[in-house]
Amino acid sequence: MATCNQIVPLPRPALSWRTTLLFAVASGVAVSNIYLAQPLLATLSHDFGISAATVGAVVTLTQVGYGLGLFFLVPLGDLVDRRRLVVTQMVLLVATLAAVGTAASAPILLTALAATGFLAVVTQSLMAFAASLAEPVRRGRVVGVVTSGIVTGILLARTVSGALADLAGWRAVYLCSAALTLLLTLALHRVLPRAAKEPAAAPRLAYGALLRSTLALFAEERVFRIRALFALLIFAAFSTLWSCVALPLSEPPLSLSHTAIGAFGLAGAAGALAAAPAGRLHDRGLGARTTGIAFVLLVASWLPLALTRQSLWALAIGAVLLDLAVQAVHVTNQSMIFALRPDAGSRLMAGYMIFYSIGSAVGGLASTAVYALAGWGTVCVLGAAFSALGLLLWAVTTPRRVTV
Repeated sequence: MATCNQIVPLPRPALSWRTTLLFAVASGVAVSNIYLAQPLLATLSHDFGISAATVGAVVTLTQVGYGLGLFFLVPLGDLVDRRRLVVTQMVLLVATLAAVGTAASAPILLTALAATGFLAVVTQSLMAFAASLAEPVRRGRVVGVVTSGIVTGILLARTVSGALADLAGWRAVYLCSAALTLLLTLALHRVLPRAAKEPAAAPRLAYGALLRSTLALFAEERVFRIRALFALLIFAAFSTLWSCVALPLSEPPLSLSHTAIGAFGLAGAAGALAAAPAGRLHDRGLGARTTGIAFVLLVASWLPLALTRQSLWALAIGAVLLDLAVQAVHVTNQSMIFALRPDAGSRLMAGYMIFYSIGSAVGGLASTAVYALAGWGTVCVLGAAFSALGLLLWAVTTPRRVTV
């Protein structure tokens, strides 16, 4: 019998391969909207009269909106019909993207960008929805496919944004994204299964209690705490590379163009796509071993990355290794936490992704500060330190014969 603080799970419809791919594409497109502005900062500064010292607020407000959305929107998937929640968020996201693309003043632009970040958390709602629809024996595989879509969207967003802005102007970036998001919304509305009706006696959490229970999950679930810390460390390492690598590449002796720098996102995407089998390894009971091997690869990836100024091949190899390792841990993390409490999948995802955001912010801020003070070699030491801490945490929290 369900207790007063649980939601009775609905019957699980079958999740086809085609629907899984739609989840992956929609998630990748949604999350890409957080990163579209990064190559456009100089142009936005010029067009809206934003000073160079404050134009970073364009990115910061989007990230702040995303963080708020993780806490206030994503847990709703455990309270309301997930299909309706996803479609509503996608429709509103289309509206905010159109507002950014047609903004006539800086206040409108910044407000619309913050709202875009807030609604882009539909990515996590989609992930939780996909995991809830998947059979337990296939959940890791489904999470792996959707995660590959998300990471591909993150890594390619900057490249596509810069290229499209060169062709048709920065407004076209957001208007095209709005059009693509609208098409995906129509597809999701048609394909996503409708929720079955809950029994009349099924208990429902109030919204405030839902948010409090998100925090309570950290105290209740040891695996959740450990995996959230893994997320913080792997994405600190991830952000250490991708928030800073453009600096040594744009300076002598390399002096690469923006297009050439963006092309290295393709190497990272290749590594991310290769991480999809991590979900299948989890389904076979190899989640803990996969995590350990991935952390070893993550530490090792900083050796070739340290040679970036001497060899672009070294950068490409290091980027593939790093993204492969990060996404292997990320996929395994999500597969494990979804299995803990199927009735709380959205809340688990919200809490987990908050640690993801903290790690990303720490890595980005620390890497650029360290680069300014001590150069690229020290940045690589920083990234290796985050990676080694993750490996140490895995070693001390993974007893023999126990999967965490």
